[in-house]
Amino acid sequence: MPANEIPRKIQLVRIAHVYYQYSDLEKAVAFLNDFGFTEEKRVSADKVYFRGYGTEPWVLCATRGDKAEFKGASFVVESEEDLQLAAQILPKATKIWELEDAPGGGKCVTFHDPVDGYPMHLVHGQAPVQMLDIPLPHEPVNYPTEKNRPVNKFQRFEKRPAPVHKLGHFGVRTTNFAKAHEFYTAHFNFLASDLIHDAEKIDRTVFYRLNRGDEVVDHHVFFFAEGATYRVHHSSFETHDFDTQVLGHDWLREKGYKNCWGVGRHVLGSQIFDYWYDPFGFIMEHYVDGDLVNASEPTHRSQANPGSLHVWGPAVPGEFLPKD
Repeated sequence: MPANEIPRKIQLVRIAHVYYQYSDLEKAVAFLNDFGFTEEKRVSADKVYFRGYGTEPWVLCATRGDKAEFKGASFVVESEEDLQLAAQILPKATKIWELEDAPGGGKCVTFHDPVDGYPMHLVHGQAPVQMLDIPLPHEPVNYPTEKNRPVNKFQRFEKRPAPVHKLGHFGVRTTNFAKAHEFYTAHFNFLASDLIHDAEKIDRTVFYRLNRGDEVVDHHVFFFAEGATYRVHHSSFETHDFDTQVLGHDWLREKGYKNCWGVGRHVLGSQIFDYWYDPFGFIMEHYVDGDLVNASEPTHRSQANPGSLHVWGPAVPGEFLPKD
């Protein structure tokens, strides 16, 4: 539907969860536990819901299938009217359907990206849950000239998976940036926090936040970058703090999983990142300490360059930015 014919934008409230299909579900579940998810509901031998320790009823659904495949991300919408509008105007949209076996229930509309055809989901009416009561450090920090920790009180940590709090964002490679950018900004309340252009001043990458007016939101919940072929890039999950993150890094390393990139500090969004490959080649990120913004912050534009991705940490691996 052309932008001038769209009745209004569909109002997104927050990002909620992602779906992944695996050819070996047992191997996937082992990784997801080691990554820091909590198994919330096992529907069958072929479907498992995982939650974080926050208030979302679930943040990842793992299913068994013939091949490993990303099955899309979900955003919460403001009202059932938003679902009704989505079902009417979005490409290849389903009718409203019930999340019958999902923790928290709710209703959903699934549509497909108009450029590359991957599924996206919109949900409403999920019941929130109580935060999990798990031990998390809340210790003050000592600086050279400012000592905040009490005398004779020690820092002691236990190596373990880094507990996932929530889904923070996900990203894909699109084969047509201009078309995708036009679609998502016309149909939804996405607002570009950062646009990245090439040497010819053509935009190739965008980091979207949600336009919620004065409400404080994460720097980005969705990003895409132009490439020759479509693929999901990664899904990113918030954990508690830097110590928790690095303890989780060591846990994954000692379990034999392959680190993709990290630990380091991003420039755009500012978060400390740690990217890992799951056993099927999907990239999963732990992050902490990301930027918060509201609608008053303008869109920032910059040119892609080798130093635009991180301010400290290991060099960017070639496979993180594939050419194909």
